[in-house]
Amino acid sequence: MAIDLNKWLEEAKMAPDADKCGMYLMHNGVVRGTAKAQVREGIDSDPVTGMIFSYDATMIDKVVSRAKEMPGIYYVRAELGSGKLDVGDDIMYILIGADTRPHALDAFNNLMDDIKGNCVKELEMN
Repeated sequence: MAIDLNKWLEEAKMAPDADKCGMYLMHNGVVRGTAKAQVREGIDSDPVTGMIFSYDATMIDKVVSRAKEMPGIYYVRAELGSGKLDVGDDIMYILIGADTRPHALDAFNNLMDDIKGNCVKELEMN
């Protein structure tokens, strides 16, 4: 999955409410070689060699729409990969345009919680 974040940003800055945005937050999630359990919980684990990743596109649309309704949010775009991904491959890209940094960060955190909790399936491979 190859995304041009500069092009995304150019498009966002031309969107109808771009004049209300004081910041844009970009995210590029990638497959890491360290297991999630090791990074988050300190549980010793074998190195990750890749990931099987899938998502529910309808649910992604819903959670993106919810993020757009948050205070101070004027632009949200998300693109997710799928299938077998290797270490270093892109999992997802997100761009959020907001009036302030706290609003952008709140929207990002809520969007990521929604995506990770309700929309995707990840299977790390060792």
